[in-house]
Amino acid sequence: MHEQRSRREFLAAAGVGAAAMALPGWIPAQGAVSANDRIRLGWIGVGPRGQSLLQAFLTSPEVEVTAICDVWDARRNAALNMCGGTARGYTDHRVMLEEAPLDAVVVASPPHWHALHALAVCEAGKDLYLEKPMTLYVDEALAVRDAVRGSGVISQVGTQIHAGENYRRVVELVRTGVLGKVHTVRTLMVMNQGPEGIGRAEECAPFPGLDWERWCGPAAARPFNPLIVDGSYNHCSFMDYSGGWTPGMAPHILDLPYWALELGHPTRVSAMGGRFVIQDQGDCPDTQEVQFQYPECTLTWSMSLVNSYGFDFQGAGGIARRLGIYFQGVNGTLMADYTEHRLIGEGDRLQDPGGDGERIAASPGHQQEWLDCIRTRSLPSCNVDYHYRIDIACSLANLAFKLGRSVAFDPQRETIVGDPEAAALLRPVYREPWRFPRA
Repeated sequence: MHEQRSRREFLAAAGVGAAAMALPGWIPAQGAVSANDRIRLGWIGVGPRGQSLLQAFLTSPEVEVTAICDVWDARRNAALNMCGGTARGYTDHRVMLEEAPLDAVVVASPPHWHALHALAVCEAGKDLYLEKPMTLYVDEALAVRDAVRGSGVISQVGTQIHAGENYRRVVELVRTGVLGKVHTVRTLMVMNQGPEGIGRAEECAPFPGLDWERWCGPAAARPFNPLIVDGSYNHCSFMDYSGGWTPGMAPHILDLPYWALELGHPTRVSAMGGRFVIQDQGDCPDTQEVQFQYPECTLTWSMSLVNSYGFDFQGAGGIARRLGIYFQGVNGTLMADYTEHRLIGEGDRLQDPGGDGERIAASPGHQQEWLDCIRTRSLPSCNVDYHYRIDIACSLANLAFKLGRSVAFDPQRETIVGDPEAAALLRPVYREPWRFPRA
């Protein structure tokens, strides 16, 4: 059950004083939409993932899509056609947010744009659905979190598996204490792209109707290559625009231990790996091993793009994408993926927990939950204030990987300590004319 709050109660609970409601440049979030009114949605980014979300939302009778923004004419026009003439097209998200009649906005742009787009939506006072990865840098995550808190918008991060029934049952089971003290969680995501990876393509002039300069936006500019804009799968091969496959997939998988164990920030993060096999045009690591240290447990993340052996999650064999989570306690291990879970005892230590434990209600669906909360002004279960901790962990993993050494993180101050070089890299350096807004 969601906790319903007034806007003032929401801000107070988030630690934001009344003065924050009057900050220059901030527009108060919209009030609850009437039960008889349709929720007017806008879109920023309608590539394959954005169009998939658009198709899902268009099935809801509660929704009217009024605006579509994309810097590529072909994709924008395709999305407008999906809307049947009810939406207006834009190439600049700022113009859309200023002109279009909107209650809420779905941000499904490439990941390097997520922070600036989310911040603009909050500044406009519109409710926010933000695709993962939420951001690519620690300071971006903090800026988006603070913007959501300060504006009171209703936010949901697009880790759709958070709505899955199996995840709910795993969280319930961990919280019964049946495993005893959980001291280690191991997570994995593996697949096999082969040495060819996503392939190679010649650099060429941008496609007609694509504003390549604006697509690159705050990230590093580079000559146009068709592979980069092919879709979110290919984005993950280019670090400047995605951060690689750890931000690309870990948010779905780390979500389960963060939820079940109510983890805060890690205190130390180390990462190793490299680009050992793949020879495509990308630059992301094909192998990455990460260790996150928390006050009372260790969490590991194992990622491979060049071998899809999934241990207990191998299934029928062959090449496939596989993932899994192991909760290891003194009494036993709980293993899970998206759809199944299984308990393995340590001798006779594992006992039936018995009794009525915590029960997490079934989700109405990840997108529907957000729509419901827009009306009630209650908090979705995967809101920014919950998810930003997972986002920070992924960003710290990439930072430790880039530096080739572990980094110590202060959970209270939310910054790296004892390493000025690493601390300076928490904040992105945007390409002109874009500016990182956090003071």
